[in-house]
Amino acid sequence: MAPLMIITMFFLWARSMLTVQGGDPTITFEWKVTYGTISPLGVPVKGILINGQFPGPNINSTTNNNVIVNVFNNLDEPFLLTWSGVQHRKNPWQDGVLGTNCPIPPGKNYTYKFQVKDQIGSYMYYPVTAMHKAAGGFGGLRINSRLLIPVPYADPADDYTLIAGDFFNKGYTSLKKVLESGRNLGRCDGVHINGKVAKGDGNDEPLFTMEAGKTYKYRICNAGIKTSLNVRFQGHTMKLVEMEGSHTVQNDYESLDVHVGQCFSVLVTANQEPKDYFVVASTRFTKREVIATGVIRYNNGKGAPSPKLPPPPVSWAWSFNQFRTFRWNLTASAARPNPQGSYKYGSINITRTIKLANTAHKVDGKLRYALNGVSYVEPTTPLKLAEYYNVADKVFKYDNIPDDPPAEITKVTMEPIVLNMTHRNFIEFIFENRETAVQSYHLDGYSFFAVAIETGKWSPEKRKNYNLLDAVSRHTIQVFPKSWAAILLTFDNCGIWNIRSEVWDRHYLGQQLYASVVSPNKSLNDEYNMPDGALACGVVESMPRPPPPYT
Repeated sequence: MAPLMIITMFFLWARSMLTVQGGDPTITFEWKVTYGTISPLGVPVKGILINGQFPGPNINSTTNNNVIVNVFNNLDEPFLLTWSGVQHRKNPWQDGVLGTNCPIPPGKNYTYKFQVKDQIGSYMYYPVTAMHKAAGGFGGLRINSRLLIPVPYADPADDYTLIAGDFFNKGYTSLKKVLESGRNLGRCDGVHINGKVAKGDGNDEPLFTMEAGKTYKYRICNAGIKTSLNVRFQGHTMKLVEMEGSHTVQNDYESLDVHVGQCFSVLVTANQEPKDYFVVASTRFTKREVIATGVIRYNNGKGAPSPKLPPPPVSWAWSFNQFRTFRWNLTASAARPNPQGSYKYGSINITRTIKLANTAHKVDGKLRYALNGVSYVEPTTPLKLAEYYNVADKVFKYDNIPDDPPAEITKVTMEPIVLNMTHRNFIEFIFENRETAVQSYHLDGYSFFAVAIETGKWSPEKRKNYNLLDAVSRHTIQVFPKSWAAILLTFDNCGIWNIRSEVWDRHYLGQQLYASVVSPNKSLNDEYNMPDGALACGVVESMPRPPPPYT
């Protein structure tokens, strides 16, 4: 066999193996995405189901598993899922956002192949196309620790997923029209817990069951559109043990504020009189509190839950103070045997500071949300494809927002926003909320250290207040009105990664951007090449695939 042919065959084999790592177990799923009627608030609306389920099925994985999900889009419109919090090391091709992937066309399928490399914790997946997230298509994604890695608490009797969120009875197509007409969504119609709301008439089926004397793990996620929630268990306290991939110092809480896009893991011990109890999710920072309940039933218990619900917290200050109680467990091992605290992030020199200021504006009479004076517009060509095919100049410009926005932003432009990041630089992001609504931001491809949240305006002197010892490493951060939040991270994961508002009407109307991190050596040690089967669209759809740039 000719040497060139041998090299070519080896390369094709290697390329197919890069996104699914040999030697680690593989779990495979086949999902059919369809329309269906859902009624979480008692009003039938058109929903989006995965294998007939709302919410969708759980993905139960273990650190370093290879995950294969073959998604069949049986809708009559494009559809795309993202795996929020999964870092996709060296593999932005599986991130499932419109800056990296073409949406799955109607009647077609796409197979995601990714590894949950060196991660543990509680996460979600959800759709990013149109306003599909308002109709379903979301579910839980858990990454369990490997057996050889000690977990800093005893094995629970069971492991439950609790997905709560606000809900709008208008339906997702009507919500999309509202936004495109230049208006905001207004208040939600209600809140659901795992797609349901207990009626409280004594006939509710339990969402979860517990046996007296045993301890249970609840993975709590806010998969809503725009509303922060407070979650609490009637008659029981919660012990926080994990937050978005990090073991935490194990404090007890009577209730937890969970902002949009966030996930917490708590332990609840069944130490009360055996009967039924409510788990409660209620809106935060809204003029009118909306409450949802679900039933937790003790095995062999007798008695309906008390109609007296545990009270919610009442102020912004309460939520500020709760954030300050969240601490990284420095001695616990996460995905690797070494303790989490062995990474001394507080001793690394900052190489670039980027301040992102969110504002609301009218552009041509229609509402838009912006970061540093630019409102993001989704191009028809994914940004990553434009880079890979060397046609980025036809799709977007790099660094088209300033690192330090002006004090007053009076004019807004509309275009894609892409930050050009230097590989392995240690970056400080300041999220400055100039508005009166709470914000929630997420970064794909990474976790970061949430070192501070404070009121007022940020200045370099504020760094003396940073938590440089045990801030939690996570992937979302809330920003309270007229306040700021600071995060620190090393940009060591090559690819192009979405920084977005998890408040979905803001995301839809421009409050997002991307960070491009290019391998300086074009090395497969830093990033994988475009996988076989990846969809092409936009200006690159008819172009021949370029030779693989990474070797």
